[in-house]
Amino acid sequence: MVSLDDAVLARWEYGGKRYEVLVDPELVEDFQNNTESVDIDDLLATDEVWHDARGGDRPTSDAIESTFGTDDIKQITSMILEKGSIQLTTSQRKEMVEQKRQLIIQHIHSTAIDPKAKTPHPKTRIELALEESRFNPDPFKRIELQVKDAINLLKPLIPLSFEPVRIAFRIPGSAYGQTGKFLRPYLDKEEWLSNGDWACIIECPPGMAPNLIGKVKSVDSEAEVKEL
Repeated sequence: MVSLDDAVLARWEYGGKRYEVLVDPELVEDFQNNTESVDIDDLLATDEVWHDARGGDRPTSDAIESTFGTDDIKQITSMILEKGSIQLTTSQRKEMVEQKRQLIIQHIHSTAIDPKAKTPHPKTRIELALEESRFNPDPFKRIELQVKDAINLLKPLIPLSFEPVRIAFRIPGSAYGQTGKFLRPYLDKEEWLSNGDWACIIECPPGMAPNLIGKVKSVDSEAEVKEL
């Protein structure tokens, strides 16, 4: 269970009464997307429903059954999160918003390039452009949805290209094990050459190309690389 110090209140008001549970803010998004992906014991600080968690006021079992139609804490928590809201302190919200901001910046940095320079935009440039656009991350909204919103705001401010790039590699067979681990997710074609080299073509987001090429070269400096 999450500690009481790290938990936040999820609250829903119904019939003139408040219903609260104490949840881990880091797991709320995952739980809302798929209730089966998160162990309820990991999500909750206590397995109790409260009228006022801070004051220790709890509803009766009859009131819970009447309100939620169940006494199952997982179903109750799901309903509170769906219909209610998360009560964050100022410092908690600030920290979570900043975490989301950095994840969004990292995603754009690793998947997009400046089409003129053919290189990823520096993270600082993306961050400053987001500030200029007055983009405000939502601490609980899914990252992929917020990335789309951020990109739409960034496009008038900085040039962005998301067209995938194709890269051909010729890698000594001895380096296949290490390089295959990070190249295979982007693999388009592959073959083994008569001399034992592994040849492949990958297709990846443009912002990831320099990193993948660098990783291959760090494993074996004799590897051959050609952008197609």
